[in-house]
Amino acid sequence: MGSSLSFSFELFPPRTPEAAAKLPAVIRRLAAVRPQYFSITYGAGGSDQNGTSETLAAVLEHGGGVEAAPHLTCVGSTRAEIAALLTRYKKAGVKRIVALRGDLPATAMSAAAPGDFHYANELVSFIRETHGDAFQIEVAAYPEMHPQAPNPSVDFENFRCKVEAGADGALTQLFFNADAYFDFMERCAKAGITIPVTPGILPITGFANTLRFCTGCGADLPRWVRLRLEELEDNKPALVEFGLDVATRLCETLLKNGAPGLHIYTVNQADPAVNLLKRL
Repeated sequence: MGSSLSFSFELFPPRTPEAAAKLPAVIRRLAAVRPQYFSITYGAGGSDQNGTSETLAAVLEHGGGVEAAPHLTCVGSTRAEIAALLTRYKKAGVKRIVALRGDLPATAMSAAAPGDFHYANELVSFIRETHGDAFQIEVAAYPEMHPQAPNPSVDFENFRCKVEAGADGALTQLFFNADAYFDFMERCAKAGITIPVTPGILPITGFANTLRFCTGCGADLPRWVRLRLEELEDNKPALVEFGLDVATRLCETLLKNGAPGLHIYTVNQADPAVNLLKRL
């Protein structure tokens, strides 16, 4: 693919002091392959924004000038809180935001959720109203449907609202089935949606964690992949090699058929992401 391959990495705020101590080395190693940017997820399990700010600071310090894009979730937040965060990010030199609704409190239904925002499109509109084009805004896309959506049509309508509110691009939830992405792109074409939709790729490093990620976000882990991972569970090198083959083939298929780049969910590990890019 050469240097024309556009890719970005996702990091999450470390949950332990040990993990936090390892993060700078991971950032430096990933920054060495010159991604377009690092995105930083929201707190640990969506709990707070502090972890995001600390991880953002680590990327700004150790990322060798690579851009940092914090996730900003809006559910449960007031306009004043979001405005203050945006001002802080702008001062820190942030030029890109990943705008998300965020996880609803277990007790709240969307309509009754606390705060001034209920949907991501409202957050996108608010960023545009208050900051114009100061930020490149990425939103989430779900080729296999958001796990809380009632059906694919409603889910796609939610996506269209985010685009119309002013999103510049979209990052997809992880998936292992290229056809799900191509179907999503066909729906975008029919709806006149032309923003780049970058596939989210999860390198496979274990059976249990891959299954957990897929279950958590409603992604389909194909039966043949699941069976092979289960079989290789006690043979780590063979499992990692098989996982790399699966991810490589998926990425090659996507890129060959028009995907604008790759957004790699690193799970704060450098090796799997770097090895995948070497293959490509």
